[in-house]
Amino acid sequence: MFKRIDHIEIIPTDFERSIAFYTDILGFSVKQKMTVTAAPLEEIAYLALGDTVLELMRVKDPTITAAEPWGTGYRMMALEVEDMDAALAYLSDKGITPTWGPVTLGPSKRAEIHDCDGFPIELRQW
Repeated sequence: MFKRIDHIEIIPTDFERSIAFYTDILGFSVKQKMTVTAAPLEEIAYLALGDTVLELMRVKDPTITAAEPWGTGYRMMALEVEDMDAALAYLSDKGITPTWGPVTLGPSKRAEIHDCDGFPIELRQW
């Protein structure tokens, strides 16, 4: 019946800046980009990393409200990394520092960064 998570949607404050962050820094590729005429949507970009797809949506007047980071609701997306230390060194070279971790929890090592709008992204090494 249910097969997989198809995509994750993000409404950024700056559409092009977010595309650059996910492609230039995190290695996503632009799978498709299109203009949309269904208000308040103006443009959609599908970004792929392996089988993971992000749908970035440009809306007429984006307003981002910060929820409590540990409240109920969706919290973050997580990216698997091959080597946590190498990933954090790479991100440090790009001016990105972890907001949490790295810590070892059970069989995995975890850290958290934020994208250019402050959305949390967990990094996990199994």
